[in-house]
Amino acid sequence: QVQLVESGGGLVQAGGSLRLSCAVSGRTFSSYGMGWFRQASGKGREFVAAINWSGGMTDYVDLVKGRFTISRDNAKNTVYLQMNSLKPDDTAVYYCAASTYRTDVIVTTLGYDYWGQGTQVTVSS
Repeated sequence: QVQLVESGGGLVQAGGSLRLSCAVSGRTFSSYGMGWFRQASGKGREFVAAINWSGGMTDYVDLVKGRFTISRDNAKNTVYLQMNSLKPDDTAVYYCAASTYRTDVIVTTLGYDYWGQGTQVTVSS
């Protein structure tokens, strides 16, 4: 069983920064494709960022390109999402996702088989 635990969410003013972390249990984390998604109140879950097994390839939704950075530390079984220049529209619950059967960059929810419980990010104007 793989467990994902997110942390680092909170309340921040527009223009500020937050760093989300996702700690992953699992003996083969270094082979997992990993991603971050978000879900705003009343909306569906949307892709934010993804990273391949080695960290050598990443992808982002256009709305966050140049502001957010996904990274991973395979020695610590952790994936990160550095969020800079935050906007009120970034307010959402952010979810970490893991794919235990794919190692590449995955931009759809269907590619992941494990999810974290989510962490709230609120950006005030």
